Amino acid sequence: MQQFDLIIVGGGLAGASLAMALRDTRLRIALVEAQPPHASAEWDARIYAISQANVAFLEEIGAWKNLKLDRVAPIKAMHVHGDAGGRLEFSAFEAGLSELGQVLESSGMACEFWENAKRQSNLSLFCPAQPAQLEFRHDAAVLSLRDGTVLSARLLVGADGRDSWVRQAAGLAAVNTPYHDKGLVANFVTEKPHRNIAYQWFRDDGVLAYLPLPGNRISIVWSTPDQKADELLALTPEALCDRVAEAGEHVLGRLDCLTPAAAFPLRLMRVPQTVAPRLALVGDAGHGIHPLSGHGINLGFQDARELAALLAAAQPWHDIGNERFLQRYQRARREETVLLQTTTDALWQLFRKAPSFMKPLRNLGMSATNRLPFVKNILVRYAQGIL
Repeated sequence: MQQFDLIIVGGGLAGASLAMALRDTRLRIALVEAQPPHASAEWDARIYAISQANVAFLEEIGAWKNLKLDRVAPIKAMHVHGDAGGRLEFSAFEAGLSELGQVLESSGMACEFWENAKRQSNLSLFCPAQPAQLEFRHDAAVLSLRDGTVLSARLLVGADGRDSWVRQAAGLAAVNTPYHDKGLVANFVTEKPHRNIAYQWFRDDGVLAYLPLPGNRISIVWSTPDQKADELLALTPEALCDRVAEAGEHVLGRLDCLTPAAAFPLRLMRVPQTVAPRLALVGDAGHGIHPLSGHGINLGFQDARELAALLAAAQPWHDIGNERFLQRYQRARREETVLLQTTTDALWQLFRKAPSFMKPLRNLGMSATNRLPFVKNILVRYAQGIL
């Protein structure tokens, strides 16, 4: 049996960033991952918008400086359109910020995080590796891998995604509410420059977002009912370009496909208990939200940041796997997670499930907010983790 202080199951973005945030501690860390990430040959269709607070976190842990910045685009402004003329615009300049966020590819981040992890002196990688059995003892979590390797640690962290094996093995409940929507993603070349503006349309058939990429390129996420998503996936590339351009009011002119479209099912996932004796959950293993806010990955990074700060500050006599000790992490993360889950779900309900007489009211509210710069700036700065 190999002894560690901390075992992280899942080498994705949340798990790897947690490990990197602990690189200067005395903790002996094991990172268990099924397979290493692979960089996309072209542009990755899975794109993330990273808030400025999380850019700062990635800078702190040494991950940001090695990213390929020619594949990163800043968001300077965001234009949100309602389904009946409502409009809301956010500006980094007006909020006193350099940008609202940074847009980059999932695979690019994952590969850079993995390279950082391989160089980390207090970390042992187990990859490729599959967990087989998990046992919680009074003083340790014991993880058996399929190849017969047995690992033991005072604390085990589940960072293995929304269908977390760790969460299920530990018997922690997850309450899933399907939206019966899919998130369709694809990248396009645009006729007109996007000027680093992100766009979002609340439509009768879902929520469409344009995210700027370097050059005249964008990535889209179209959250739409399952049947509509399947219809879009079945279109020829040329027809899909026309449909996406039309849905986006031709704001960027003609579109040409850069990557094939893909889609994934959407659901709200609440995990009432994210810690237990010898166990903590981070990232998508501990929560799931609708992508209309773009904050799913940002929640995961903040989970990693908070848990890393707690573990790094622990004194030698602290038992880092004690549930009372871990409750500090759960309490610190619960408010933001519940707030974003509730807000995004309420927005989805407001635009998709509310009675038709609500349409002019919600659009009126959107436009009224747009005329209140102070309120808009507060919203922007809160979203960036500044307030």
